[in-house]
Amino acid sequence: METYNPYMSLPGITTEEMAVLHQATSSLTDSQKQSFFMIYSSKRRSAQDILIFTLLGFIGIAGVQRFMVGQVLMGLFYFFTAGFCFIGTIVDLINHQSIANEYNQKMAYESFNIAKMGL
Repeated sequence: METYNPYMSLPGITTEEMAVLHQATSSLTDSQKQSFFMIYSSKRRSAQDILIFTLLGFIGIAGVQRFMVGQVLMGLFYFFTAGFCFIGTIVDLINHQSIANEYNQKMAYESFNIAKMGL
């Protein structure tokens, strides 16, 4: 019998991210899991969003993808240097999936701690 998996409703979720989420929530109660899902889904960034905002760097608004993942200083560097003369923008274009995964893992850890505390 299959159980409902709320993580499947997250846009662009990968199997790697799904495994991290299952591992992170294995010790939580059902109400804590619901709380975790609500917190995590509001903080999560999809790789497609990172890709779209990285593409903005080619039309003059470089660094938005770095602001999205909380890297304000790097976002400012990208903005004022035109994405490090487009080289940094191209690198981020290639690595958009890993940028999203790294950010989402941090948000899963943060969401776990908030759900565990019961806030």
